Amino acid sequence: MAHAIPLSYSVRSVFARRTRTLLTILVMALVVLAVTVMLSLVSSIRRTLVETGSPDNLIVMRKGATNDGASMVPIDAYQAVRYFAGIAADAESHEPLVSPEMVVQPFFYRADGGRENVLVRGIRPVAFKVHDNVRIAEGRAPSSSSGEAVVGRAVAARYPGAVLGGEMRFGHHVWKVVGILEAGGSSFESEVWVDVTDLWSDANRSIYTGLRIKSPAGGEREALIRRIESDGRWALEAKPELDYYREQSESSNFLFILTVLLAIIMGVGASFGAMNTMFAAVKSRTGEIGTLRALGFSRRSILLSFVAEALAISLAGFVAGTALAVAATLGLTAVLKGVAVNLVTFTTATVALRVSAGNVLAGFVLAMLLGLAGGFLPARRAARLSPVEALRRS
Repeated sequence: MAHAIPLSYSVRSVFARRTRTLLTILVMALVVLAVTVMLSLVSSIRRTLVETGSPDNLIVMRKGATNDGASMVPIDAYQAVRYFAGIAADAESHEPLVSPEMVVQPFFYRADGGRENVLVRGIRPVAFKVHDNVRIAEGRAPSSSSGEAVVGRAVAARYPGAVLGGEMRFGHHVWKVVGILEAGGSSFESEVWVDVTDLWSDANRSIYTGLRIKSPAGGEREALIRRIESDGRWALEAKPELDYYREQSESSNFLFILTVLLAIIMGVGASFGAMNTMFAAVKSRTGEIGTLRALGFSRRSILLSFVAEALAISLAGFVAGTALAVAATLGLTAVLKGVAVNLVTFTTATVALRVSAGNVLAGFVLAMLLGLAGGFLPARRAARLSPVEALRRS
């Protein structure tokens, strides 16, 4: 009865050709590093945007608008919609939880002189009750008609003057920073919030670009959506806030496709590297293979042994690549204060890179596939050697 070759044999064989094996591990690690970092960027963008929304909120915009920066909602529409049935009320004031907002995208200048569009949101005090995942971490909310602003945590780390008590110039005025807001790492932390009356004055406009409505899921919410969309006076549409931000995150689809193409291109090169290493192993161990066959080990056992050796190399590359990816994402986030990405609103959001469990799993699967692709053909060649032929060649 044929016996399986011990796994320890395959592991020891990996270290028998240190230089060639280390080079293969390095190539594998670089592939895993590049793909994992790219996947972490994609997943971090999606996580940042999706976490911005609240499951109890609706967003109301002009029909056909893809984002609230391209929308217009008249003041009289807000005054009417806020009293529609299905809207939650504040527990203290009993006022409807409807936040009328206006957004603009002025240029902000970085310390290095570069400039970026940043989303500035004009709000009323009710916004902090509707956006229940946003809180003032330092300072206070802006007062009405005072030229004050609160800045997101990511903004505070990126632009000069965006500190508590500092001053920022954007639009046509200088704004005093009176608070720092936090929102669980969502894209709200890449925004500046000011009083909407001040923003109207600065932008010379008196209109909202969207409404945020607190309306828990259920029959009343569906009825509210239908009423808003069926009212022919303003041509508005309403959708769950989570759906809105999920659509905004589709901008990361291109990055995901680019990551897949990168994995394919680099994976082909890594597979050939692994295959070259394993073919060299078969050639240098022909006599050893013949001895194993003479001792009664089956072709299947030898096949599995060489495949296990290739997978061991891939596993080492995966471990090294993942460790490098985690270090790289932490380093980039620390040095750059987050990675700036352009959203479909043409504004800049600062994303904190984080390697998720899903990213690690994807890297592991990729490494194992590369090991199988690079190790199977050499392993099959080794398994097909007959004992006599292998010993004669040695």
